[in-house]
Amino acid sequence: MAIRVPRIMHAKQILRRSKLFANQAASTSTDVPKGYFAVYVGKSQKKRFIVPISFLNQPSFQKLLSIAEEEFGFNHPMGGLTIPCREEVFIDLTSRLY
Repeated sequence: MAIRVPRIMHAKQILRRSKLFANQAASTSTDVPKGYFAVYVGKSQKKRFIVPISFLNQPSFQKLLSIAEEEFGFNHPMGGLTIPCREEVFIDLTSRLY
């Protein structure tokens, strides 16, 4: 049994840094339940999703975070974590993670 701490730590670093640069994080964090976080998904028009923190352990979700890091760095235009993929792709991927 292997422990994948570096990937999890990388995902947590991405979220931590994006939160530091988020100018709207305080206004949107109040309606997110404990154990979840908000992400904005889409190419041009963004839709907000609330996802469980347990997704951070999933390699496919970590890949999405890496893509978001490459495209946006840590300055996300929506004020929260933005994932640049089609909404249908995100829903398909996350429905497999439950």
